[in-house]
Order: sequence, then structure tokens, then C-alpha cells
Amino acid sequence: MKLLLVEDDQHLGKLIKQDLVKSGFAVDLAIEGESGEFMGSTENYDIIVLDLGLPKLSGIDILKIWRQNGLDTPVLVLTARDSWYDRVDGFEAGADDYLGKPFHIEELLARLNAILKRSKGRSPRRIEAFGLCLDEDNKTVTQNDIVHNLTPIEFMLLRLFLLNPNKLFTKSRLIESLYELDSDPDSNVLEVYISRLRQKIGKQKIITRRNQGYLFKDTV
Repeated sequence: MKLLLVEDDQHLGKLIKQDLVKSGFAVDLAIEGESGEFMGSTENYDIIVLDLGLPKLSGIDILKIWRQNGLDTPVLVLTARDSWYDRVDGFEAGADDYLGKPFHIEELLARLNAILKRSKGRSPRRIEAFGLCLDEDNKTVTQNDIVHNLTPIEFMLLRLFLLNPNKLFTKSRLIESLYELDSDPDSNVLEVYISRLRQKIGKQKIITRRNQGYLFKDTV
């Protein structure tokens, strides 16, 4: 699950990024408005955490640009300004949720999962497709009453597949989602983890399309 964090406080941004990565997100961090706006407009993210008080270009202006250009990626607004009219401004600009500083990382994660639930129409804690049930809290997958533990990369891969059944992913797109843990696009690390996943959930669930990528589907 790929996330963009736009936060000008570099120390806070690094701390938030570390916690998000531990929770299964692949995180890009932008520390000022112009780069954040550019990254959100040009990269493919599943969700965005956007601070309002940014240098050069404010978070509200960034959000307005994204929405005016048709970007529908879910956005959680993060700010030290917690008055009611700031909240109204954020929602009117197109925010999906609003979290005031200071905050606990557990609340941020809960709000992100709730947003993803609404946008995907699936439970944020248990995701099911094609006879598989992914437990996000315990990082396990259950199939035919058999529970398999997942490594962080296996979990991130399978979560992406389960949230996007029957969607073809290129190798580069999958590597982008996992880059925080293994980033070398020329290595065979992706194939290694795909192979490990197949051993746990069955070879037929993840289809290789030659020169195209991988497809998660039910072939039974």
C-alpha cells in the first residue's frame, strides 16, 4: 500500500514515516508544498497524508489543485490548526478526513484504515477474496482453515493483490509498492517473494503474464 506523506517538519515526518512503514505502508516523504504537489500529481498513491502548514505552497492550495485536476486519491489532512473553520476549509477543498496535532500514531492508523475501507468497500482489518482471508492485525492469511504467517513483504504484496483482484500489475508497479524494503528493480527479489506467496496460497492464485506482469485471480 503506497502512501505519500507531505510534512514540512522533517523530524516529525521521519517519525511518522517509520511508524507507517512498520504498519505495512510504503511511504514517500515530501517536506515542502511544491514537491508534495508534484509527487501527488505524477505518482500513483493509494492514500495521502497532507499537512496544511507547508512552505511555498499551502496544503489547502495543494488539495484544491489535485481535486481540480481530477485526482481522487483519498487525502487525510494533518495540521496544528484545529479550529472548526480550518476543518471546514479542509473538507471543502476535498479532504476525506482531518486530524489535528498533536496526535497518537494509533489514531492516524485507525483513520487511514477507515478511509481505505470507505474507498475500497472492504474491511480494513480483514480483507477477503478468492477463498483467502488476510488478517491485517496479525499479518496472517487463512485459506481452508489453514493459517499462514506472512513476512512484511509478503503481507504488503498480498494486501495489494487482495484489494485489487483481477488487476494486472507490472513488475515496476509492484516494486514501487515495496521499495521501502527492497528497492533494486534489476534484482529478482520480486520473483522470490511471489514464489513464496504461491507456496502458501497456491500457484494458481497469482498468474504471470509474460512481459506484462502479475495478475491475482481465482482460476478454479
